[in-house]
Amino acid sequence: MNEMESYHELLTRNKLWAEQQKKDDPGYFERLSTGQKPKFLWIGCSDSRVPANQITGTEPGEIFVHRNIANMVVHTDLNMLSVLQYAVEVLEVNHIIVCGHYGCGGVAAALTNKDYGIINKWLRNIKDVYRIHKDEIEAIENEELRMNRLVELNVQEQIFDLAKTSIVQRAWADRGLPYLHGWVYGLHDGRIKEVYNMNSGTTLDDIYTYDFTK
Repeated sequence: MNEMESYHELLTRNKLWAEQQKKDDPGYFERLSTGQKPKFLWIGCSDSRVPANQITGTEPGEIFVHRNIANMVVHTDLNMLSVLQYAVEVLEVNHIIVCGHYGCGGVAAALTNKDYGIINKWLRNIKDVYRIHKDEIEAIENEELRMNRLVELNVQEQIFDLAKTSIVQRAWADRGLPYLHGWVYGLHDGRIKEVYNMNSGTTLDDIYTYDFTK
């Protein structure tokens, strides 16, 4: 199959999928077209092997999805912040999930000193996670286990970064939601591991806490 054939194959698959969906459930697309009310926001890695709906067994309309390299919550990323604000303030999701995965290429790249060009700016955020937890990570002798632990700690730090946003803190103050969850997906077995959870209203260091009464 040449490149153009592989491209057109996607359109063919879409047609077959749409026809099958209508056959199995005639009102499927009509229901989807009326709007969405997902309970979950998913912040995941762009890796093509980690699709949110498939690995959670959910249908379109159940999870609002944002993906980037290494599932990062970067406070200067207007794309991520826009998705977060819309999900929290308009859709009023009850849960935000940050899902990383073992064998993450972004995390592996951040552990090296290689120059990746513009990607360096993004990977620096993961290097910061390494710096914060350097003693724990360097104490792990096995290279694979060391990277796996950085994947987990990276997810944990993204949960903290979510909690530091005024978007999440205002929602906590107004409606007592959302809950924050840190997951890591295993490519080798398809299983999800919970690595960190944060309840609504969790106390943060004072310097990160917003006062909405003023």
